[in-house]
Amino acid sequence: MPLRSYNDDLHARLLDLEEAAAYLTACFEDSEEVFLLGLRQVVEAHGGIGTLAEETKLNRESLYRTLSKEGNPRLSSLVQILENLGLRLQFAPLDEEKDAA
Repeated sequence: MPLRSYNDDLHARLLDLEEAAAYLTACFEDSEEVFLLGLRQVVEAHGGIGTLAEETKLNRESLYRTLSKEGNPRLSSLVQILENLGLRLQFAPLDEEKDAA
């Protein structure tokens, strides 16, 4: 059986929107830096920044900066990126276990 790289396998799994949503949720729960890395991975799985720029009409260079390690995306840009990927922001209450602590 041929070997696949980690990124190839990850990108294949991130094509599934349920998988991508769970992945981004886990990344977000870790840190802002990890979330931006995860979002870049999902964008790459769905055609890359060039495709995203064309589809969202956002500036390609701006998208590279937004999704960089030091990126600080505006909420409107983040929503537009997620919607283009077929995802949305969602909020949920904290676990009761965390509330009791």
